[in-house]
Amino acid sequence: MKNILVTGGCGFIGSNFVRYWLSEHDSNIVILDKLTYAGRRENLQDLWQDPRLTLVVGDIVDQELVRRTCRDHHVDLIVNFAAETHVDQSILGPLVFTDTNVRGTHVLLEVARELGLRLHHISTDEVYGHIPDGHQSVETDPLSPRSPYAASKAAADQLVQAYHITYGMPVTITRGANNVGPYQYPEKAVPLFSTNAILGEPIPVYGDGLQMRDYAHVHDHCTGIEAALLHGRPGEVYNVGTGREMTNLEMVDIVLATLGKGRDLVRHVTDRPGHDRRYSMNVDKLRALGWHPRFDPREAVAEAARWYAENRAWWEPIRSGEFRAYYDRQYAERLAGAGQDA
Repeated sequence: MKNILVTGGCGFIGSNFVRYWLSEHDSNIVILDKLTYAGRRENLQDLWQDPRLTLVVGDIVDQELVRRTCRDHHVDLIVNFAAETHVDQSILGPLVFTDTNVRGTHVLLEVARELGLRLHHISTDEVYGHIPDGHQSVETDPLSPRSPYAASKAAADQLVQAYHITYGMPVTITRGANNVGPYQYPEKAVPLFSTNAILGEPIPVYGDGLQMRDYAHVHDHCTGIEAALLHGRPGEVYNVGTGREMTNLEMVDIVLATLGKGRDLVRHVTDRPGHDRRYSMNVDKLRALGWHPRFDPREAVAEAARWYAENRAWWEPIRSGEFRAYYDRQYAERLAGAGQDA
């Protein structure tokens, strides 16, 4: 793992992984990122002078670009973070999710097979779909995605596993819980609610807010990926989370308490279609590799909220730009008919 290609390395989890890996390992990292709205150079602004870090701007669906990048930089490992990731965006415009998440992953697999490279794929707990009470998803559970985003990630997972079975390729997969932490684009719940609270704007909570989620700090996801890369077995899948969940309303309460704001900001808005009620993963398989999370879910959410309070210079330009059009499209009508929380 001397020369690593990190696709989507300017995004939220990808940029945090790049930061973590360079701080812990003597590797060269080449980032391949097409710099969409959520893939931002600013996420690594303080690291671009590091001679171990190179940025190639481009799309993972461009097979020749991927091949040339791998050859030019003598890549021996691909870590694939590149993805469209927001469920609401996948409902508004699903085709781009198929293109990037499925076709893009397939292109990476083909280049890795051709050049004899190892590939690690970043997936999500959402591929398991809604999890009934009393059960935690294990890596061998059937996939049952319920949104266009989750379906595209499930398809990519199955392609990765098929390449291991068919071609014997050295691949691994990690399925992450709901990550929170620095540099997360404010379309996602914790940064959206945190920045809204800081600005004194209403916090739009879908439905009754009792959906259950495992909120894991992105640092723990990065160390989980590290454990899978260093100690995992080819062809295996590893769940990465805390193994504990909370309701979205509990998450909101933590954000508000951390930022010193009141519940009068909470608005219950119309739920999104197909909203999964509960995610919950068993993480024993990754723990068996010697990994354990540093943050519990409450600490993860509070730490993330504090980061947004302390880094307004990062998110304020986002909130005043193209994000506003998306926000109005997604929430204006919902907020107009919203109910205030007790």
